[in-house]
Amino acid sequence: MNFKRARNEEQRTERRLQILETAAAMLAEMPVAKLSLNELSRRVGLAKVNVLRYFDSREAVLLQLLDAEIQDWIAELERSFQPGEGTPRERGDRLAEILAESMAQRPVLCDLISAQAAVLEHNISTEVAIRHKHAAKHSMQALVQLVLRHVPELGAHGAPRVVEVTLLMATAAWPCDRPSEAMLAAYASDPALAAMRLDFTEVMRRTVEVTISGLLTRQKEPTSASPHP
Repeated sequence: MNFKRARNEEQRTERRLQILETAAAMLAEMPVAKLSLNELSRRVGLAKVNVLRYFDSREAVLLQLLDAEIQDWIAELERSFQPGEGTPRERGDRLAEILAESMAQRPVLCDLISAQAAVLEHNISTEVAIRHKHAAKHSMQALVQLVLRHVPELGAHGAPRVVEVTLLMATAAWPCDRPSEAMLAAYASDPALAAMRLDFTEVMRRTVEVTISGLLTRQKEPTSASPHP
């Protein structure tokens, strides 16, 4: 496919969308680690140097996709899940289940999150970093409000902690749920080893459950009075 150079802002916006859509399609076929700038350029039909006219780097493309994936995830949560009844603990358990299962159904989101700090936030410009962090801040605030809808008892201090743990746990648990061929063979060779394999959904659910219940318990505990001098 031959492209002419974009001459105005509308054409440049269209070209950026083509690059993002192509990268998103590639992530449906391969993990983040396998997506190269060379292959992205080939599929878009641009020379690599021309792709870099629109994005600083491969990482800048993927960061923008991450921001979009998180926004789509939040929108789905807001549409699909309504606060239920029960005790704070019961509602917290249900929220943990919702978060874990909804993330497990979005492998591209989980793969991007797992690569965010170690890979995607490197090899980018300050401008891209600022834009990404503003988008991340907005998403965090939306997630905090969603948590408060389900478990308002967590309060303004507890809800952000739940969001932090959810995202950090996804970062760590997702790669563990995608073992190498050698590790799969090792698990298959010995039932004792197979029991060590982590299940992303289950680990996420348990971790968020314990975080919520722990925060609720700590909030009920009386604060020790400061000793008099």
